[in-house]
Formats: sequence, structure tokens, C-alpha cells
Amino acid sequence: MDLSFFTRSDDVAGELVPTALACSSWSDDQLHGVAVAGALARAAGTALTDLGRDDLSPTRMSVDLFRPAAMRPCSFEVDVVREGPRICLIDVTLRQAGERVARAAFLFLKASATAPGAVWAPPDSARPTPPPLDVAPVSDEPRVPFVHSEAGWSQNFSEHQNASHKESWNSAVPIVAGEPLTPFQAVAATADAASLVTNWGSGGVEHINTDITLAIARLPVGVEIGLSAIDRVEADGIAVGTAAVFDRTGTLGTVVTTSLANARRTVDLGRTNYEDDGTRRDVKPGE
Repeated sequence: MDLSFFTRSDDVAGELVPTALACSSWSDDQLHGVAVAGALARAAGTALTDLGRDDLSPTRMSVDLFRPAAMRPCSFEVDVVREGPRICLIDVTLRQAGERVARAAFLFLKASATAPGAVWAPPDSARPTPPPLDVAPVSDEPRVPFVHSEAGWSQNFSEHQNASHKESWNSAVPIVAGEPLTPFQAVAATADAASLVTNWGSGGVEHINTDITLAIARLPVGVEIGLSAIDRVEADGIAVGTAAVFDRTGTLGTVVTTSLANARRTVDLGRTNYEDDGTRRDVKPGE
């Protein structure tokens, strides 16, 4: 299936042009955070490759979504803040028409042998797991996310508009048409969906996230990524949500998002379902 969030500009080198699949549910002229985070990660990964540092692994991404990114061409400024034997810090700024609309800081570290001492960690039985294979067969093709709530696992979003604990299982979409999706791009883009599993309740999604902080100990195996809500704290319209990030072999790390109440422009997922080609379909009463 030929789906992507961006195409390369024919006019400006390095510029990316959003496709319809990058459009947010908040506005018809706004990019969603999945596309923004994925594009920022692509720029950072390209910079690391240009440095010849294939010995380093991505371990942290901190994204600030301080201005709505429009459905317009995007350019990227990259700054290598520090490169050392075991560490590399790269900052990326997304600009549209000369204005900064988002920024991200990336940390890459060099893997080594595990330290010998014993340290506490949750038992495997407490870790999140993917949906059963008969529900979500292994796939590297983009498809509608599977969601889990008190209704069980399904791709029918209208079943999950409730106040119960949520998880999602995502087959990531390529960032740029004609380019293979890397596991790093997949997990970076999917991290924005932590806002969905932590902020989606009985009234829909009533908070819009302003940042994403992803921390992982390893890259995912493939491009299928799971998210499971761990915690949520809200006070005076400001919410902090934390989710575990996992793949079919186990937990990778966590993602934290901070969000603001946006109830006047709620995303009502109880009335919307999605198709694998990216189209949205309104759900009729009783359907």
C-alpha cells in the first residue's frame, strides 16, 4: 500500500510536502503530531548517518509542539550540539514559511555490555503485550491501529470511547513516499499517539498535547509499535500522561506527553472510524 505522510518537494531541496494522511483531526489545515515527530526523527537520523555514526543508538527524543504545524511545506534545520565517542546530541527545528513551528532534541548513545549487578524491574507478567495474532497478524504494512479498552481489542474506534484503561497497537506509516520506514522513525512517530491512550475518555479526546518525550533502551524489532497507558495526572486543565512503549518482543521504554484541555474542539472518536487507506468515515447512530 503506497501511503506516506510527506512527499519530497520538487522545488526546494530538503523540503517535505504533507499528504492528506498527515492531516490532524483537530483541523483540516493542521498536521498531526505523528507526522511532525516522524519528520523530525527522519532529519535527526539522516544527520547521524551523515556523521558516519552507525555505532550509536537513539535513546531519547524530546519534541516541543509550540505552534500548530499547517498543511504546508516543511523545512528542517539541524544542529549537531555535541558529538563524542559514546554520545551525540542533535537538535532539529521544523520551519514553515520561515517560522519555527516545532523543535526536537535527540540523544544517541553507544551501546555496551550490560552491567553485572542486579537491579529491580517489573516482572514480565506486569508488562504490556500485543494483541493476539488472530486479531492482529504480524504486518509491516500500514493499517488502522488496534485499540484495547474494556471492550477488548478492535479497530472500531467507536467501541472505545469510554473511561477505561487504553492500549494501542500501531503499524507505522512511512514518513516520506519512496523511502523505507526505519524502526527509529516508526517508534518516534508512534510516540505522539501516547496522547490518544492517555487522554481518550468518555467524551472523546479533550486535550491537545504540547510535547512528546520518548525514552527507549533499544530500537523496536520491525515497525509495529504498542502503547499502553501507565499513568495520568490532571490539574486545572493541564494533563501529564505516561505510556509504556513495546513491540512483539517486549518493552522498549516510555513516552510522556503534556497536554492542555481543548474541550471546545473535542475530537469525537465515537463517531468516526478509519479505513486502512487513511480515509475517515462517520459512524451512523446504532452502527
